[in-house]
Amino acid sequence: MESMISVKDLEKYYRSRKGDHHVLKGVNFQVAPGDIFCLLGSNGAGKTTAVNILTTLGKADGGSASINGYDVALQPDHVRASISLTGQYAATDELLTGRENLQLIGELRRLPDVKAEASRLLKVFRLEDAADKPVSDYSGGMRRRVDIAMTLMGSSPVIFLDEPTTGLDPQSRIAMWKLIRSMAGSGTTIFLTTQYLEEAEQLADQIAILHEGVIIAQGSPQELKEEMYCETTDSLPTLEDVFLTHIGEKPAEIAA
Repeated sequence: MESMISVKDLEKYYRSRKGDHHVLKGVNFQVAPGDIFCLLGSNGAGKTTAVNILTTLGKADGGSASINGYDVALQPDHVRASISLTGQYAATDELLTGRENLQLIGELRRLPDVKAEASRLLKVFRLEDAADKPVSDYSGGMRRRVDIAMTLMGSSPVIFLDEPTTGLDPQSRIAMWKLIRSMAGSGTTIFLTTQYLEEAEQLADQIAILHEGVIIAQGSPQELKEEMYCETTDSLPTLEDVFLTHIGEKPAEIAA
């Protein structure tokens, strides 16, 4: 298999009385097995729409996509069996404890040692002291950590993380980065959306910049920097420089 995720000419419209809003405009990209792929973009760029389509939560209006060799539109059950997803908002059951939330997912996935895996992830996300308290008593950041841990229960070949570190404290964010690198190192394909340029630079093997529904640049962080260096500057730019230049803004304009 050449690509674990393949997206070709993806289109999406949202229709209203005021007319059609063209959210995705012929999006194309490929993600190799075991890569960390980052879809980088501002709010409203279409990142979550793309994730929803790829994870079978939404339907495209044109184009095609496949995951793990399965067509997203024609073989949704096979796609769902191949993926895990952390969305932008926590999907925990607040009546259950943190441990029970994890164990429930493990049982649904028919993992061989649910309790041990739940305990491991509770430790990774520094939730051991609160593991047996109801999630309704957790802070927002703690709920987010439980939600991410639930996504990581099992061994899905593809994991979607839609802005996963929003709301996390620095320690949890760093722990999450280490865990993402570890999973990719063991062969898991990671699809990450983020607004954090540092996060993209720290983690991504490949970055696609999505702006107003269009992929305007693709490549590794180093390739994107070198491309701008060759074309416009005398020194290697930062990823922030690359991003702002591609979306038509400048650091000085942001500061103002």
